[in-house]
Amino acid sequence: MSPAPIRRVGIVFSGGPAPAANAVISAAALRFIDDGVEVIGLLDGYRHLQDFRPDAPLREGEHFLRLTAELVSGIRTLKPILLRTSHADPSAGIGCHDDLADPDRNRRILAVHRGLEALGLDALVSVGGDETLRTANHLLHIADAVPGIPRIRVVHLPKTIDNDYFGIDWTFGFTSAVDFAAREIRNIGADAQSTSSWFVLELMGRQTGWLTYAAGIAGEATKMISVEDIDGEFDVDACGEELALLMEARARAGKPYGVVCVAEGLASRLPRAGGSEVDALGYSTFGAVNVGAQLAAAMERARERHGEPRVRVRSKQIGYEARCAEPVAFDVMLGSQLGVGAHRALVTEGLDGVMISVRAQLELVFVPFSDLIDPATMRTRVRFIDRDSDFYRLARSLEYQTKEGR
Repeated sequence: MSPAPIRRVGIVFSGGPAPAANAVISAAALRFIDDGVEVIGLLDGYRHLQDFRPDAPLREGEHFLRLTAELVSGIRTLKPILLRTSHADPSAGIGCHDDLADPDRNRRILAVHRGLEALGLDALVSVGGDETLRTANHLLHIADAVPGIPRIRVVHLPKTIDNDYFGIDWTFGFTSAVDFAAREIRNIGADAQSTSSWFVLELMGRQTGWLTYAAGIAGEATKMISVEDIDGEFDVDACGEELALLMEARARAGKPYGVVCVAEGLASRLPRAGGSEVDALGYSTFGAVNVGAQLAAAMERARERHGEPRVRVRSKQIGYEARCAEPVAFDVMLGSQLGVGAHRALVTEGLDGVMISVRAQLELVFVPFSDLIDPATMRTRVRFIDRDSDFYRLARSLEYQTKEGR
């Protein structure tokens, strides 16, 4: 039996910003509109939906927008996200399938579902990171757990500048963030060379080093370090010692300068520090740990122990500014294809509970949620850089090689 036709669809963008977000929203909305489907854009992620009550209906202009062709045309490269976003996470507290039937745990997911139902939505296009994918998966299964509520079809579009998603090779916004960070690295590198100094640049990457390594490759960093390089705890002093030796080797080669790029996720590997810093929503604030500054200080201390002339090692964080960088053409194309893929999955293919992905030359692929989420924990899988991969080997081969004197 074919699914009922979709007459009204919602689009929600949740989590941190990413370049080309508007390309996704625009392409999806235009494709649905061209097919005669009404499109509702939900504002501020799940912030309003997770607190929905029937006696306080969602208001147009404040909680949602009716997306028209005029409204979503010409916005693909604009930086501010049309629908805005937030880190509101209605999936928090749900650790297994049985929790979906528990009134003490499912309150926010149930409120989201009832809010979508009140808006008359037949389907939802979810755009976001791992928490947003978990929420999409909960919305897929809530109708099975709670009797008497209708099923709302849902598909998910992967978004993260960290590029750590299973099921897709490159997430939209990643290349733009890399391009921005690489330009920053090159600028800092010119400063380092001009002043015979060293810098430690800390880049976003909560769990993996994709952004750090890609930006380091494109920006010609001297050294790149991420969580994939560390077995066990991250010993800042030991790393500082190794980098001090690198500083000395470069000085002997007539290059008393350099740029070290590190991923902020290294903070999670610090003894006693990992995960101890959290914000009001429970997210680890790795930026507050400032692992880059800690490493810079360790490098200076190691130099002093070696009896070397004092060299100030400066630290800088490259963070939020990369999330709303100007989108490069590849991300606009990728985001647009994912948006079009949402329509194809829901309307043309009649699918539900799939993540929109691409392969080869932007060929659309639909990945079931079940391939991406652990059924026991209901958590998403993280895609780390494989130390045996050619991408990892590329980064290693382009770092400063003391034996070659470059």
